[in-house]
Amino acid sequence: MRNPLSDTIVSIPPSGIRKFFDIVSEMKDAISLGVGEPDFDTPWHIREEGIYSLEKGRTFYTSNAGLKELKSEICNYLKRRMDVSYDPDGEVMVTVGGSEAIDIALRAMVNPGDEVLVPQPSYVSYVPCVTLAGGKPVIIELEEADQFKLTREKLLEKITPQTKILILPFPNNPTGAIMEKEELAVIAEIIKEKDLFVISDEIYGELTYKNQHTTIAALRGMKERTVLINGFSKAYAMTGWRLGYACAPEIILKQMLKIHQYAIMCAPTTSQYAAVSALRNGDGDVEMMRESYNQRRRYLMHTYQEMGLECFEPFGAFYTFPNIKRFGMTSDEFATRLLKEEKVAVVPGTAFGDCGEGYLRISYAYSLKSLKEALGRIQRFIWRLEGKG
Repeated sequence: MRNPLSDTIVSIPPSGIRKFFDIVSEMKDAISLGVGEPDFDTPWHIREEGIYSLEKGRTFYTSNAGLKELKSEICNYLKRRMDVSYDPDGEVMVTVGGSEAIDIALRAMVNPGDEVLVPQPSYVSYVPCVTLAGGKPVIIELEEADQFKLTREKLLEKITPQTKILILPFPNNPTGAIMEKEELAVIAEIIKEKDLFVISDEIYGELTYKNQHTTIAALRGMKERTVLINGFSKAYAMTGWRLGYACAPEIILKQMLKIHQYAIMCAPTTSQYAAVSALRNGDGDVEMMRESYNQRRRYLMHTYQEMGLECFEPFGAFYTFPNIKRFGMTSDEFATRLLKEEKVAVVPGTAFGDCGEGYLRISYAYSLKSLKEALGRIQRFIWRLEGKG
């Protein structure tokens, strides 16, 4: 029988994150610090708006680009929080999570053979989405010595005549690294000089603990070169609602919308109504959750220092990326032994790119009680490795 499968799809490995979750789901008394999902319930006023929309029978398709009311609120939010202006009628579309927006942006912009720069360690979907779009992913290896930021030198080193797009993944998953305004300005000048485009994934934009997040789209000359991607999963604890959005120049968004029309039709209607309430009335909820995450972040950094676990200080998202190179094991070996011996699940750094070797992603989107128990187990494990336990 003829092979029914696509060679391209077969060549793409499954997500490196899932392996440990499949094991931990069947392990009694295990603690997982691997899921990138807020432990908060969606705020009640947001849920209530979704319920109300169902009670009113608002179960119809919306326009392909999304509810006009929601698109207007997205524009209000971006102007208020990021000082960047978009037209809700031609420069904004609502998607099924930020992941769909990444996928269709690449498919709308990439021609076969175009090079797309992907800084790593970073979110697991970027490289597969570039491949599926027919592009060539070119990895920029970020380093702890640079606080996992994208530097001018590293960017210039990878640009060729075939380079078309830079994916900008800040605040970063898995490292928690951020890029501040002055650092983004340096990158923006190179983007303009080399006539490139940017897909800026800002899903963690509200979860920063140093200065307020800056979008590269707000810098001079960059809005017309940027697809800004964001969503509701992280900041508003709305992961299961599956809602994101993309803002881009109309020439790009029009083609993204075409793919969305054929593949998706529209984002979930109930989720869209709920998201209107999130943007209008959710600033206090975001602030409360951010403060809680920051408390946990500081606790982890203090505890790492006490146990002698090296970790650069992250100022974004809800992840830490401790360095385990001194233990002489691969990230996968360390994570596997930690799960088997202490029933704590973390994610090997290599799930986010080869340059993640020697690191672990540990999420602090969990209660302090869970974090304290898990870190106590990690301490025991480290003591045994050092011959102290």
